[in-house]
Amino acid sequence: MDLAKLSRISMKHLITLHVMLDTLSVTASAERLCLSPSSVSKTLSQLRDSLNDELFYRNGNSLVATPLAKRLGPSVQQMINDMNQIMSQDAFTPINYEGRFTLAMRESTFELLAAKLSAHILSLAPHIHLDIYSKDNIGFDGLINGSLDFVLLPHDLSQPNPSQDDLVWETLFSDEMICLMNASHPLAKQSHISFDDYLSYSHIGITDTDLSTPYFDILLAQQSKKRAVPISVPDFGSAALMCHHSELLFTCSRRWASIASQAKGLTVKPLPIEYGKVAYSLVWHKQSMKDPALRWLYEQILLCSR
Repeated sequence: MDLAKLSRISMKHLITLHVMLDTLSVTASAERLCLSPSSVSKTLSQLRDSLNDELFYRNGNSLVATPLAKRLGPSVQQMINDMNQIMSQDAFTPINYEGRFTLAMRESTFELLAAKLSAHILSLAPHIHLDIYSKDNIGFDGLINGSLDFVLLPHDLSQPNPSQDDLVWETLFSDEMICLMNASHPLAKQSHISFDDYLSYSHIGITDTDLSTPYFDILLAQQSKKRAVPISVPDFGSAALMCHHSELLFTCSRRWASIASQAKGLTVKPLPIEYGKVAYSLVWHKQSMKDPALRWLYEQILLCSR
């Protein structure tokens, strides 16, 4: 062990690297750390010299983390969490907490939880900063590299979870899938639609690069059948808006359809085939629960989801 080399790396360097991995911006990192950009650049330069790696390089107008910087992300986050636990001695007082929480959600989860959760958390911890991202922009990789605390998303419970061993999944509440269509759709006046009716019209799909093919579509393939999906969009709201202006069908969460403004005026039909179990789940890195602040946030998310 080279203690002399290790002594040149401090928590200041690790925290700067952690924030830079999140923001990929010297200016944004400086703002978050309440430092000047030149101070952040100086700290990065010292860390580059110690690690003999560029850590971040410019690609056009953007900064990109090097493979080493990405690989160090989870370990650096763990060291920061451990130090935070030592400093706080496992104590956490929400009313005085001035830290930052980061979450990512699918658009449908915004509709169901974001407003309620934000109001609840701010009522208990008025000085915190809550960053809520779209899961389309940052997903499970954010949990792995430490730039995200939690991900909330709807998913098919039959879908195999991504293979990251360090991620923990917990179901917040279950749901069922229904079919949405324009009120003037040829199928809208039928009390129930048949399986053949369901497959005879084109569908709107939802893109998610983190999750595997839903069990429902695998089941159809096993029967040598499939849905025609000429359009895929990243969120439920966009799909519902397309339903208003077309004969496309959209299969989505019943809970979301019951409250979302974009779904108002659309006709709801039960699916003509068993879709499988669906749920909204919370995902986090297993090391997160060592942080008293994140354990508190986890408890608030569970409370609001119930």
